[in-house]
Order: sequence, then structure tokens, then C-alpha cells
Amino acid sequence: MRVLACVRFAAHKGFGQVRLASASAQKKYVDLREDRAIYTTDPINYDEPKFDKILIANRGEIACRVIKTARAMGIKTVAVHSDVDSNSLHVRLADEAVCVGPAPTNQSYLRVDKILQAVKDTGAQAVHPGYGFLSENTHFAADLEKIGVKFIGPNSKAILDMGDKINSKKIAAAAKVNMIPGYDGEIADEDMCVKVANQIGYPVMIKASAGGGGKGMRIAWNDKEAREGYSLSKREAASSFGDDRMLVEKFIDNPRHIEMQVLCDKHDNYLWLNERECSIQRRNQKVIEEAPSSFVTPEMRRAMGEQSVQLARAVGYDSAGTVEFLVDGKRNFYFLEMNTRLQVEHPITESITGIDIVQQMLRVSYGHKLNITQKDVPLQGWAFESRVYAEVRKEEGLEGKGSSSLAGSVQGIRSSLCGSSLPIRRAHSYRWSQIEGSEISIYYDPLICKLVTHGKDRATALARMRDALDGYVIRGVTHNIPLLRDICQEKRFNEGNITTKYLPEVYPEGFQGASLTQEEEETVLSMAAALNARKIARSKQFKNQTRQQSTYVDPYKMTFKFVTEIPVEDEETTKIPVAVSFENGNEKEARVTINGKTMSISGDMNLAQPIIDLKANGKGVTTQIVNKKAGEITVVYKGTNFKVKVLPEHAVDYIKHMKPKPKVDLSSVVLSPMPGAIKNVAVKVELLIPFPSIISSSSGGRYGERGTAIDCDRSNEDAEWTSCWKDWQGKEKEGEGGDRMMSVITGEECHCLGVPD
Repeated sequence: MRVLACVRFAAHKGFGQVRLASASAQKKYVDLREDRAIYTTDPINYDEPKFDKILIANRGEIACRVIKTARAMGIKTVAVHSDVDSNSLHVRLADEAVCVGPAPTNQSYLRVDKILQAVKDTGAQAVHPGYGFLSENTHFAADLEKIGVKFIGPNSKAILDMGDKINSKKIAAAAKVNMIPGYDGEIADEDMCVKVANQIGYPVMIKASAGGGGKGMRIAWNDKEAREGYSLSKREAASSFGDDRMLVEKFIDNPRHIEMQVLCDKHDNYLWLNERECSIQRRNQKVIEEAPSSFVTPEMRRAMGEQSVQLARAVGYDSAGTVEFLVDGKRNFYFLEMNTRLQVEHPITESITGIDIVQQMLRVSYGHKLNITQKDVPLQGWAFESRVYAEVRKEEGLEGKGSSSLAGSVQGIRSSLCGSSLPIRRAHSYRWSQIEGSEISIYYDPLICKLVTHGKDRATALARMRDALDGYVIRGVTHNIPLLRDICQEKRFNEGNITTKYLPEVYPEGFQGASLTQEEEETVLSMAAALNARKIARSKQFKNQTRQQSTYVDPYKMTFKFVTEIPVEDEETTKIPVAVSFENGNEKEARVTINGKTMSISGDMNLAQPIIDLKANGKGVTTQIVNKKAGEITVVYKGTNFKVKVLPEHAVDYIKHMKPKPKVDLSSVVLSPMPGAIKNVAVKVELLIPFPSIISSSSGGRYGERGTAIDCDRSNEDAEWTSCWKDWQGKEKEGEGGDRMMSVITGEECHCLGVPD
């Protein structure tokens, strides 16, 4: 699969320009940070000593993010990549690139020895780990220290202390951080788990000491679930983290997930950069984040910030990190864990503080003091981040419905919109991991980009998020934008009434796409009819013609009558008559009559554009045309695709006389996508099977048909096939539906295949 992704926004003034350092430095720096205009709290000092070259031990969006700040500071960068990532955006942006192995992460991005060799070969002075992969690997940080290379992150002791959840709880308690009631120690077995759970009181959370990302975690509401949860979580922790130590703590039912960004240096300076709300989660993984939180009061913010700094000071923290809390309905907050790395959602903190966190990590790692104090940290407006993923969705991939990443590649972002040339405006920032030709691989996280919007208040930032999602085009792969867009207009979310149970509560049956009110349905039908009328009118025009025009009727002065409907599978839908005319022959002003009402549709109705900005009765509407064919047009409205049938009025009368197209049973045939002649059949003559239909093993090994040969791609199985054939001849039996059954041996398994009489 290939994906087309593009965004259109007004170009930022001076985008991609060369910035000059002071006269004494006399060096050129290229600032590719999409949202560089917001970094006003501590701008880059080009005369300050810095690393000459760093290596980024990561890929995708975060590697691009680090490279852009490093380049803005005048630091050369080295990218590492697997063989399938050789053409990725982060490789193109870096000054140098080193291949560290094949696609699987355990053979490339997680190979400490290969990363260390790349550091030595390129002469990098420091390594930024990004997030994920080796970012919280204490051995990696220690190995870098041994060879005199800086780890752009906290010291290895801090990573070790906070990476162990059992130990981190003890340290946090000693630092007087609010704690969730629980057992301070390792749970040895199922019996101990049940005993501790009863002492704490159900419900309890059973989780891995070394866990993260929602893995190795179970909620138990009784003794039976405690035993099962302990066993399952322990096995999952062992396979995911190589560490099966478990702990038990009180489960805070229906909490909010709020985290505090901290920034520290090696000179005993500790700052908190305000909170982020991360309660919109799916299987314990974040979907939409915002900063600040609508639930946090100034007093609560200060208390959370001060406790976060107390914990950072207790472990000698010296970089950017995040302290996560669970918050109940009474605004009591409890320590959850500390992430000793840059967070995925850090851009929203940057938006409200004006601080480039990556820049500060580079400075601190070099040895500089923080230039700002706590009183210098502002809280400017509001920001949201939506994580845009390529996904194969079942019921939009919501909790309990299942989802998986989708392999594919970016097919065609317009050159003015991709990569480092992406035009933005201050309120919209796209953190890209994909550009034209990039692969969305099955091996890695399917993140396409992070969309960040900023405004003077929550309502403004949220409105900008809705507009930005409406103007985001992806073709070729399914994605989660319809879900993101629907959340942004949902009542509870707009009111700030959210918890970690938001998604299953709001979408108990899974997200089914946007639900339209009658007014919205009329808007969609009117837009589709107006666009179709514009298409027909354009086809009737004669331009640059010298022929006699006396009998010519201007198509834009005609009235087009349609019958429209939005078909829903397995449901009867209402067919609605619509009439479209153009005001004074103006192709940009359509008047639509629908359900006895008149609606004005205005704007550039150019069907060739991927995004069309219209006004419906004066209200701005952004739509996209996904597909168009005779009598049907598929438009995107509020993030969801709507297939609209738009048929000329007279055509509807004819259609009822047409026979429906018969459905072809393809279960027993191979259908060619186009007419042609069979030139070659690549099979080896082995054995004839006298049955009228094609059959195959579930492993795809053999096929057979009356009068043709069968073959197997496993040449050493011929004897087994012969014995299976003889066995079947002697043991014919009746299966369901009167089918005879045949056992087919494929070397490892025996499959039963129904063979119609």
C-alpha cells in the first residue's frame, strides 16, 4: 500500500532561511524547526560552546526533531538506520548516516555494539537516544560514559533508579511525593499477590516493575482475577522486558493521567515546566494530549511541580524528564512513574512555555547551566497534540476492537509541503516522520506525524485542531484521523470532562464514523450536489470556439435536478430530491434547494483540488473529494468519508428498470483483473485430482483441478501427499453441507478441506 499525505496552510515567513550567528562566530545556521517562532524564552546563543557532532540513536519523527534543533544550533548530526530505513526522512536530513543492520529492531536499533561502533567511526561526541529503543537503557548510557561520549539524557544511575518501579516508589516515598497505596516490594507468587490485594483492598493494579507502554499490566477486582492477572502479567513482562518482577498497588478507578515536565542541569538547578493532560488513551497508550490541564488549579500545579522537582533532586536528575501522576475526582494526585527521557508529547509543553526542550538537553549534556529560573517559565495559552497513525482498523481500533499497523509508503506529498519544506503557521505544527517515498514499515511504529495546535485558550487551540484535521489529506492507507476529528467535537471532551476511561465510555461499541444531524446531512448532500452540478456545467462549456453561439445556453444559468442519498449498508435510506442553480451564472455561488429549504454553497468548487474550502450558508466548511465517478461522489466531512449518490432526476426513473448486477461467486475460481490469454502455467506434473473445483491447503502449498496437475512448493513432501491421497480415497466421508472431506498433509500439519460434490 502507498499513502498520499499532504497538508495546506499559509507559508511561514522566512521558512527554511539561513540564520547568521554573531559577527564573531561568522557561521551559518539553518533553522528547520517547524515551530521555531515559539521558542522565545531562551533563544539559541550561537556564540555558546557546543558539541561539534552528535549521533541520534533513533529513527522517524523524533530523530528528525533532534536533527532540526541540532542543525539550528550549528551541530552536525549522524543518523543510524536499518536497511529498510535507508531512504527515510531522518537519514536525508542528517549530515551522515550509518546502517546498523536489518529491519528487526533487535538486529539494528537495539544493537548497542553497533551503535557504539557507529559513534567511534563517525567521531560523534554525544548521543541523543530520542524516545523508545535505547532511551532508558542504563547499560547503554554507562557504556557511552566509559568511552568518553556524552549521553544526551540523565546519568545512568538516575535511569536505573527510576526505571525500576519498585525502587522508584521507595525513592519517591522518601522524597515525600504522594503515593498510591500499595506494597513496597516484589510480589513473589500468586498467593502473595492475593494476600497483598486483600490488604490494600480491591480493585488493584498488578504490573511489571520494569514495564511500560501498557504491557505487563492487569486490573483485578477479586481473588480470581488477581491470580490470573499475576500469572499473565508476569509472563508478558518476562517476554517484553526480560524482567518478570511484579508489584501490586491500589487501582485508582476512573482517574485522569496528568504528567509534569521537569528540566534539570548538572549544577543543582531543577525546574518544572507545567503539566500535560494525557487521559485520552487506548490500551494505556496516549491518543490526544493537551497542556495545560483544564482540571488543574494553580495551587495544584505548584504542588505537583514542587513534588516532581523533589523527586528529581532525590535521584540527582540532570536532563529533561517527566513525572507521571494519577489524579482522582477530588484532585488528589499520586505518583505513577518517572520517564527518564524525552516524551512523545513534549511539543505541547514547548508551545506553552516557549522553551525548546531538545536544545536544553543538548546544552545541559555539554555542561552548561540552565539560563532560566522557575519564575522565568511562562504559561502561554493552550496546546493540543494529536498522534496521526497509519492503522488497519476494526471499528476504528478502539479498546477491545483491535488494531494493527499497516505497511505502506508515502506516495506523493507535494514538494512544497513535505519534509523540511513543510509550510506552517504558528498555530499549527506538523512533526513529520514520513515524506514522499517513505516506508510505513511493519517493523516499526506506524506514526505518520504529530499534529500540534496552539491558541490563546483551550477553545481556540481546539478549534484550530479541528480545522487542521479537516485539512489533512491521506490517501492509500487507513488512519485514525476520523477518530481524532470526532473526539475534537465531542461534548465531553470540549467540556474537559475526561478520564482514562473516556474512549470506552464515549464509544462503547467502537467508533463508527461521524454521526450526522439532519442539518449536517443536508449540508453534505448540498455540497455533493453543488460539486456535481459544477462538474456537469463545466463539461457543457465551449471555450475558445469561433462557432455560432446563438443557440448556446450557458450551463451556469441552468438548473440541475438530482436525487441524492447517503447509502448505509443493510439499511433503507431516504432518497432526497435536490435542485442546484448558480447565482447569476457565477460558478462559485451555488443555490441548493433541499427538503423545502434553500442553502447557499459558495467557494472555489474545483474538483481537481484535494482540499476544497467552501461556505455553507456562510459557515466555513472544509471538505475533500476522495473519489468521484458517474452518479457517485465520496467526500470527507468532519474527518469521515461519506459516499453520496447524486443521480440526475431522469436517471432515477431508468435505474428501477435495470437488473441488479449479479454477484459472482469467486470461491472456486481465479478471476483475472483484465481480459487476456494464459501464456504459461508454472506447475510441475505430479498427481491428478479429479474434482471440479480448485482446492488448496490452508498453508497455500497445493492447488488442483480436474484435468490439471497439482504441485507443492515443498519438494520433500511428495511421498506424504501420495499417502494422504490414498488415505483419503479409502476414508471418504460426508462433511457439512454434503461436502466430501479430504485430509491434506503439508509436512507439519494435516488440514481438512471441503470438496463440493
